[in-house]
Amino acid sequence: MPYSSLPPVLAGALTARGYLEPTPVQAAVIAPEAEGRDMVVSAQTGSGKTVAFGLAMASELLTSEGTAVPGGQPLALVIAPTRELALQVSRELVWLYGAAGVRVATCVGGMDPSKERRALRDGPQVVVGTPGRLRDHLERGALDLTALRAVVLDEADEMLDMGFREDLEEILDGTPDTRRTLLFSATMPPAIAQLAKRYQRDALRISTVGDDRGHGDITYQAVTVGPAEIGHAVVNLLRFHEAETAMLFCATRENVRRLHAILQERGFAVVSLSGEHSQSERNQALQALRDRRVRVCVATDVAARGIDLPTLSLVVHVELPRDAETLQHRSGRTGRAGKKGTAVLIVPYNRRRRVESMLRGARIEAEWISAPTAEAIRINDRQRLLDALLAPAEFDDEDRALAAELLGQRSPEDIAAALVRSHRAAMPAVEELTENTPEARQADQQQRHRAGFDDVVWFRMDVGRRQNADPRWILPLLCRRGHITRNEVGAIRIAANETHFQIPRAIADRFVSAVQRTAGSEDGGDVAIEVSPETPRDTARQNRQSRTGNDTRPRPVQSAGGEGKKPWHKKPHRKGPKPR
Repeated sequence: MPYSSLPPVLAGALTARGYLEPTPVQAAVIAPEAEGRDMVVSAQTGSGKTVAFGLAMASELLTSEGTAVPGGQPLALVIAPTRELALQVSRELVWLYGAAGVRVATCVGGMDPSKERRALRDGPQVVVGTPGRLRDHLERGALDLTALRAVVLDEADEMLDMGFREDLEEILDGTPDTRRTLLFSATMPPAIAQLAKRYQRDALRISTVGDDRGHGDITYQAVTVGPAEIGHAVVNLLRFHEAETAMLFCATRENVRRLHAILQERGFAVVSLSGEHSQSERNQALQALRDRRVRVCVATDVAARGIDLPTLSLVVHVELPRDAETLQHRSGRTGRAGKKGTAVLIVPYNRRRRVESMLRGARIEAEWISAPTAEAIRINDRQRLLDALLAPAEFDDEDRALAAELLGQRSPEDIAAALVRSHRAAMPAVEELTENTPEARQADQQQRHRAGFDDVVWFRMDVGRRQNADPRWILPLLCRRGHITRNEVGAIRIAANETHFQIPRAIADRFVSAVQRTAGSEDGGDVAIEVSPETPRDTARQNRQSRTGNDTRPRPVQSAGGEGKKPWHKKPHRKGPKPR
């Protein structure tokens, strides 16, 4: 029996659930060399890691007879980044340990904290929760960790990305030194290594990711389009694949809102997930996806974390991920538990080199293709219609009576054509996309050229990436200081210690006068803004020469207000209080 080394109560639960043999990560954590040790486990989402760390805690939760260890305080703590993932983990542990009598309490945001405190007082052996809510219970004295034997950090990399480091450290500092600490993470950035070094002892390193960091059950495709045709490409991709469930990723909640409205107007059954949605709205959207009342979900990276949709077979990166790790996290929503999935990156022509570099870094082989054409979609539609209409079906007497009446008034060909038309009418219309040729790409770039920026003046600011420069606050600052509108600011180039931007020459003098008048104001008046003597490319070349010792020329300075002011070091942007 594949699970013969496990207590019979766990082996029986796994067999009843349909587990015939352990997945690679499950086999690794129950191997003899892993028994009783701290572990750092790299495993992709969908690899069975929830059951894996459940099995790894068996010696801490069960007696030699296979029953639950009695006690009033929690023996194991599982920390997950999101409410959905914590609830999912809790459900898995309930069926895995239910026959043994192990009780599981869940502590997550959006639930009644008083009920959670009552559940903690009942003495559960396992507590599963999100960092903010667990820390809240710990600080209020409702969560007692003095008897803890094992701690699991599920998707630890995501928790650090979401800003939960302080919460995690406070929770871990409140646990006994004798506990086991199990870190499960799809990726292993330096922050995870630091966490492991601080809170683990002689940890066993396990990796089931392999040399190919992408999921073996995911087919990757990269679709090149003109930047103005991204929305049309999304429509055609959805129509071409007709996936049972599809997830579309955008970078911001505003773009999620916009794409959701476009798809809804086009006739797609679609929901959205972003930071602006309440927990109730989020639950309703997820339930609609699970019930298959809707087939498309538009989401941001953070909002989609911890979501497990068994029918998800298509992931579309509408806006490119910021790095290879984000690419993997997004794509890992599909191709889970041995099922096949497709991940599609929509790549504007001018971003292809960046995407190629990202794919190489992730060791992912992607097929570069054009967006599905209207003709290709019609061919697919034709085959799907034939399959649907010719599929075996049972008809009752009322159906046959109505069919006979129709045949008496119309020919069979007319009736069949009407049936085909009704099927097609329920499908969103496809888009005609520009052909992917060099001439088309050049025409697209010319179309996107902004009128009024043929003749510009470059300006510079004395803040850059090291001072947390970001277009989200740079653009409003320029509008306030220069008394201009957003449409009157051209390209913005952010360097390490300075930022360059374009202003049309026709309004440059007026902009300079306004900047001088607003110098020293309370809101951003200490940012030095001046005419740049070189373009950003010239400046970058001079900086490189300066670093190699080949440039001894003094840098010219042409003041446009704010001379002598100290650089403005903007505080890092905070997203608000962490959810409890």
